[in-house]
Amino acid sequence: MMTPKPGRGLVRCLLMTVALCAAAAGHAGSWQQNVAIGGFNNVHIYTPDSASPIGNGKALLIVLHGCVQPIDNYLTANLEDAAEEFGMVVAVPDAMNKAGYSCWSYWDGTKSRTAGDYNNLINLANALSGDNARGIDADQVYIAGLSSGASFANTTACLAPDVFAGMGVSAGPSIGTSSNGALGPCETADVASRCSTYAGSYASFFDTQIASIAQGDADTTVNQCYNTQNSDGMAELYGVSKLAGTNTIAEGTRTAGETLWQDGRVSMLWFNGVDHAWSGGEGASGSYISDASINYARYLGQFFVDNNKRVDRNKGPVLSDVQTSTSGDRILVSGTATDAEGSVTSVEADFDGDSDSSVSGGVDGNGFFSLTSAALADDLYVVTVVATDNDGAQGEVYTTTVRVGPEPPATAPALSNVAAQANGQCVTVSGTVVDENQDLDSVVVTFSNGDVPAAVVGTDFSAEQCDLPGGSGSAQVTATDLAGLSSTASASFTVDAGVTATLDNHISAGRLDYTNYANCYLEYSTDPFRLDEYSVGAGQCQWRDDDASCVGPQVTCSSSGGSGGGSSSGGSSSSSGGSSGGSGSCTEQSTYNYYHKTAGRAYSTGNALAPDYFANGSDDAMPGSTWGLNTLHSTDGFTWEIGACP
Repeated sequence: MMTPKPGRGLVRCLLMTVALCAAAAGHAGSWQQNVAIGGFNNVHIYTPDSASPIGNGKALLIVLHGCVQPIDNYLTANLEDAAEEFGMVVAVPDAMNKAGYSCWSYWDGTKSRTAGDYNNLINLANALSGDNARGIDADQVYIAGLSSGASFANTTACLAPDVFAGMGVSAGPSIGTSSNGALGPCETADVASRCSTYAGSYASFFDTQIASIAQGDADTTVNQCYNTQNSDGMAELYGVSKLAGTNTIAEGTRTAGETLWQDGRVSMLWFNGVDHAWSGGEGASGSYISDASINYARYLGQFFVDNNKRVDRNKGPVLSDVQTSTSGDRILVSGTATDAEGSVTSVEADFDGDSDSSVSGGVDGNGFFSLTSAALADDLYVVTVVATDNDGAQGEVYTTTVRVGPEPPATAPALSNVAAQANGQCVTVSGTVVDENQDLDSVVVTFSNGDVPAAVVGTDFSAEQCDLPGGSGSAQVTATDLAGLSSTASASFTVDAGVTATLDNHISAGRLDYTNYANCYLEYSTDPFRLDEYSVGAGQCQWRDDDASCVGPQVTCSSSGGSGGGSSSGGSSSSSGGSSGGSGSCTEQSTYNYYHKTAGRAYSTGNALAPDYFANGSDDAMPGSTWGLNTLHSTDGFTWEIGACP
């Protein structure tokens, strides 16, 4: 497969319309283009700001292209709309082991979790869901595709039902069929048996997997028999029956016909007016991308949210109208606790102060509860209330403070557990504030570039400030009561300093590469601009500008920073730990051979158009010529060897 040469992306971007660029900029999230991850050289990844309405974190949808279809086409397929609405990270990989007309080779080779692109897709899913910075819920990982990508997605979901909770198969020949069956007469396939065989010892995970099967009703390329054969086959595998009747799914004037199976396990769609293409909905464009019917990615987002069988949908009881008061040396707590999915079994209140107490009780038919503490010594008590449902799930904790006994002399609020956490150029300061007189007025955090009023919930506070200068810094927290009394505490942190340079210099240093050249050049031209280093997990970092419109490849984090959040320390007196590494510490860098050379880690010989690359000092051969992606390590900064640090 050819690797993009310098400037190629610029030419492509200049051919794009102004309307397209404006539409892409209108979303809260952003695309990272041509990321090397999970065994793929080029993956477009869209990360939304939103989270999934179910489960814990974001969902992940991997979308596989069709034959003769560049992955760039999916940048104009309205995938961002689905990503933002349903909190889905969307990843579009370019197949590594293509066959025929740049197809995913679903008919060829060994169908195994460790073979070719099947292995790469499983690795891609695990790499993305395992990256804490992306916040993906491993129970909400899905795969979909068009045509050869659809069949390959179906096969992959059969091989790894433990990884993929659901699939979207659009205009795909049945699994196990030949390449001739894609364009010719329908090939009969026992989808259920084949899928079960592929899964082997992982077949039990089919109990909680779901599938959407779809095709355009005007498709004249792939036989429409496969839409029914695939739907019936997956339903047989899951052991569910078809429901009577059909539904019409509409987005404005665009429609699709839907048939469902029991418990939302399988759906079959017919995209009205769509030929052989991915259905992107209104405004979608590109080769084999249709705007004639609904946005299939949005449909999948809703289908997965409604029917995912792996997430825990029990959210715990909700507390409301909580009231606290005192009666002599006791604290009274009352309110309402309700549970949408079941019933409330208990409500517990803890009283933390000079003498502790804990009490629990039930609710009446209307969810009302009333609790009374044991006798308490005079003091200010932190009262926490939480309700538990019949499945053992607890709801959000309600926290407040209540005084028993006479009011003490006026005392300034007390700050504790103050800490700072940096993330890129932003720092969040949080902690606990307790006011003995219960007349707290404000908590303000002072940063080097301004003051930020903190949000206070119960006894917890937090404040975030961005655009902070790089290097070591500190923030001062000031808590003030209505009497004007105040107390302070400080927290120190380190913000990654970032690097300001021209585009060519950033590329030479390996912070950027030519895959995202167009976006960076159109924004900055030859002017110097700043990049900051962000962690993407597993010791890998990425350099980005302030709005992530200009981003580099994933590389090994630099030794000087790249934590994606710097470091932090809490309390009124700062402290730090760790070691400097000293002599003999190992440094590694992962990037293209060309950038290793420009950074002084490698040299090249031979044909200028296809040179051979070698690591400086060790003369280790570096595969892949100019655009080979390799990791080099060194313990002295002079002798570099191929591979990661031992």
